[in-house]
Amino acid sequence: MRRMKRWAALALSAALCAGILSGCGEEEAPSILPVSVGNGVTTFDPAYVSTDTDNTVALSLYEPLMRMTCDGDGSTTVTEGMAKSVDVTENFDGTVVYTFRLRSARWSDGTEVKAQDFVYAWQRLANPLTLSPNAALLSVVQGYDAVRNGGAPEELAVTAKNDTTLEVVLIGKYDWFLTGVCSSPATVPLRQDVVQSLKEKAQAASETAGEDAAPLKWWYDPTILVTNGAYQASAYQSGKTLELTRSEHYYGRVRNDGVRVFFADSPETAWALYGGETVDLAYALPQEQVDAQLSHGQSLTPVLTVHTVLFNGAQYPLDDPSVRKALTLAVDRQAVAALAGGSASAATGLVPYGIPGSAEEDFRTEGGDLLDSSAEDYANNCEKAKQLLLGSGYDSGASSYVKNNALEYLYVDEGSAAAIASALTEQWRSVLGLRIQPRAVTRTELSAALRTGEYALADVDMSASVNDAETFLAPFSSKSALNTARYSSGAYDTLLKIIDSASDPAARIACLHDAEVLLLEDAAVCPLYTMGTLWKLREGWSGLCRDPRGWFSFAGVAAVS
Repeated sequence: MRRMKRWAALALSAALCAGILSGCGEEEAPSILPVSVGNGVTTFDPAYVSTDTDNTVALSLYEPLMRMTCDGDGSTTVTEGMAKSVDVTENFDGTVVYTFRLRSARWSDGTEVKAQDFVYAWQRLANPLTLSPNAALLSVVQGYDAVRNGGAPEELAVTAKNDTTLEVVLIGKYDWFLTGVCSSPATVPLRQDVVQSLKEKAQAASETAGEDAAPLKWWYDPTILVTNGAYQASAYQSGKTLELTRSEHYYGRVRNDGVRVFFADSPETAWALYGGETVDLAYALPQEQVDAQLSHGQSLTPVLTVHTVLFNGAQYPLDDPSVRKALTLAVDRQAVAALAGGSASAATGLVPYGIPGSAEEDFRTEGGDLLDSSAEDYANNCEKAKQLLLGSGYDSGASSYVKNNALEYLYVDEGSAAAIASALTEQWRSVLGLRIQPRAVTRTELSAALRTGEYALADVDMSASVNDAETFLAPFSSKSALNTARYSSGAYDTLLKIIDSASDPAARIACLHDAEVLLLEDAAVCPLYTMGTLWKLREGWSGLCRDPRGWFSFAGVAAVS
């Protein structure tokens, strides 16, 4: 095997004045930071976090192997968290071994954080019985497929060599493992003894509450959680407020005494809290405030999510690429983006802006526009769509299935989804003469339909689990359990294999661009629009850090004068 050079995450400039210290040279006045960063927490269990609020709170309470910091201009980087250092070894069989040396750190009850705490948490995350929506983060870890197919959780190649050494074996070379997986809120450590004890307390509390009360989760009371992050939960009112107090046992520097979180059911509510000086950070902003900020020269920060139409490539007639392409060309992205709101932009590819490419270039900027969306382009696209549908054979005979038996377009009726569904189905009718029926479903029903393949077209948000283009492309591999589009292409699978084994970063990025082009040429998915976002931090505070994936870090925030 060949030893790799030790991974070094901190550049000199970041070490001198990182985002967590972005107030360098300013006088600090530690205090409580009041914030509104979304709806109430849906879970305090790291395995189940899904919303920006969940992730923000989870990373305030817990710390993973790697953590996010910001430099003075607000750009983010990933540096060592619980990992004091990491060695990387590439083996001749293609596997890659990561050896993490843990720093001396303690849980909020004073107990030492050990490598076994990561082993327990990661095995629990991968275990299909956990039903975690974040399990696929560990899909590159050796043994993951075996665990998902009924094997013992211990088959996951995550091992505590001793109390301070954690070893992880990957099935190949994945450049984003450290920066994406190891920095995720879902991969933080957990104490098995604590989880078991809290489960027993929750069961006892449920029994005391009576037969009609809903069973309590082990994390029902965050103030009794044992955590290893910058903060501890000191008070909680479900759906209203959460008090985070600086942890006495946290190894790192925290530049405030704590954070008071006010939950808001809408951007308008968050802004009202800001206007009333209840909070000093408001996220997200109402559209009128977004427009006002943009008029003053503020730029939108890309949201690493692309809103798409997903085709079931295994279902007739969508198993024909020509039909999928015709449907894609008939979509007026500018009109759809307008329905989504002023911070939405017509998608120009599957990978949104904000994902790094080669060198310092943005992946989307580097790859250019792969989808046409201007008015002139749309007129031309509609003509192409008609010809494709005619050429596919659906102009007569078999076409009666499409014209007389409406296919269904599934969507979750939230925000502008219903208006967009209506617009799309009308575009497909007017341009192609196809009857496609929109049907509102719950999130649970949509997930079940995608999983079982019992759908034709669906409204799906594709989001970045790691800040890398591969996170948008890998789910379309024919071998991926996430391939709900049932897309199959030998050429595409070959490209993904090359990407996984590429030793040259530039060559890897080039192959990712090729894979995106091929996927869109086959019309496996129809990207609609992407979003931008803004937040407002009151003057007098500095050091706020936001991960490109959507969550905030408060440890570096200080009151300054």
